[in-house]
Amino acid sequence: MALDGLRGPIPTRSVCPCFSPGSSGSTCTCGGCEAVRPTCPTDPWPHGGYIYKKFCSQVNASFNKEVITLLRLWYCLTVHIVKQMASAAVSTLSIGSVASYSTQATLGARSKHPVVSYCTPKFFRGFSGLKASSSVSFESEASFLGNGSNASLWDSFKPKLDRQRLRSSNQLLPQASAYKVAILGAAGGIGQPLALLIKMSPLVSVLHLYDIANVKGVTADLSHCNTPSEVLGFTGPSELGNSLKGVDVVVIPAGVPRKPGMTHDDLFNINANIVKSLVEAVADNAPDAFIHIISNPVNSIVPIAAEILKQKGVYDPKKLFGVTTLDVVRANTFVAQKKNLKLIDVDVPVVGGHAGITILPLLSKTRPSVTFTDEEVEELTRRIQNAGTEVVEAKAGAGSATLSMAYAAARFVESSLRALDGDEDVYECSFIQSELTELPFFASRVKLGKKGVEAVVSSELQGLTEYEARALEALKPELKASIEKGVTFVQKQMAATASV
Repeated sequence: MALDGLRGPIPTRSVCPCFSPGSSGSTCTCGGCEAVRPTCPTDPWPHGGYIYKKFCSQVNASFNKEVITLLRLWYCLTVHIVKQMASAAVSTLSIGSVASYSTQATLGARSKHPVVSYCTPKFFRGFSGLKASSSVSFESEASFLGNGSNASLWDSFKPKLDRQRLRSSNQLLPQASAYKVAILGAAGGIGQPLALLIKMSPLVSVLHLYDIANVKGVTADLSHCNTPSEVLGFTGPSELGNSLKGVDVVVIPAGVPRKPGMTHDDLFNINANIVKSLVEAVADNAPDAFIHIISNPVNSIVPIAAEILKQKGVYDPKKLFGVTTLDVVRANTFVAQKKNLKLIDVDVPVVGGHAGITILPLLSKTRPSVTFTDEEVEELTRRIQNAGTEVVEAKAGAGSATLSMAYAAARFVESSLRALDGDEDVYECSFIQSELTELPFFASRVKLGKKGVEAVVSSELQGLTEYEARALEALKPELKASIEKGVTFVQKQMAATASV
């Protein structure tokens, strides 16, 4: 028995990395395990220390090489993590896959290889509640490792940390800036949960809540949440202009909710006038802001917004979005459930419009690649198209899809903020002015940048299945009619105003 000057007695039958398993000797060949020092001189491990020797004191040379190898790997992982956690209180070791609150859909392989990055608090961290993220983080003295963490760590460190894939945090995460977001219709069924989710974003410095009534209470309630962004409330038309001053993103969920038996077109006459007045105010007070239209029917409301912005001379088609993210969220969820897949890995592009048969999930383009029977394709497509009705009927007149819509809208807001902040890998599906088809507006996957839409992903309309090609042609007449309905609405309004 030898004494370690730092940690006390060390049994002579310790297993040392340089000790040959199965040999007849009782000590290591270099004598390092008996030396009065913490590390064996020929120990290839970065730190020969307490964890290793403590464990090795209970084993002997009869262990085979495979067991010894596994012990070494386990030790290396443990020491590396502990070392990084203790290195600096302000540093963070983040181990996991590079993922985002958005569907971050690069056109190559969907899942990115795990990376290890060091990031200080100055760098933006998206909140995992809305991110499609499988990352595991260790922050200073605490961690939230759950089930499967060992597998995550193993994957993160093999093989030999794959140094070619290591990236620094300033490559992985954009420099956070302060952005202002306004929600018009913040006291409604979608507006309230949406405000809560946006309040959680570290990219938001100021959140403006506007509605015609009851917004002060929502503002007071939300302001108690201990996230950094400031919350300000604005009530009524007289305060609408101030609610839009200096904002970077405007989200419009205002309007009446859908009720049982109602179609999206039934909402048109009510919501069209509401959104018209709001977009006019946006044009006057925040002409450079990204505009996110949630109010239904999106297929008609977005063209209305475009015509109003044209009248005001501030129309930028790259900054006007119909939020169709909910269709993608539903498609991902239903496909993952149907095929027993990990939801984080699933991405289904949805094109067309945002109502009924105009919603076309391209199941053949699902990532990861999945095989569907004809029956499954029809079943999933119908369910995705009618998911809104499913919720309305389940709520029995008490409301529509408010929570899932708020979640999807918050995801699109976060994607927009990340794009504004310089992230060059942000992709979402959205209903925009498009040349992808003969229709003036069309929903498809787009790349977002600092100035809005940077590119439209056209490749996803190539190589469609026969079913998808037929469905695409079938949706066009209905979508065209909805678009024309919105344009005609504004033209009639203009004519009525001119005649007065």
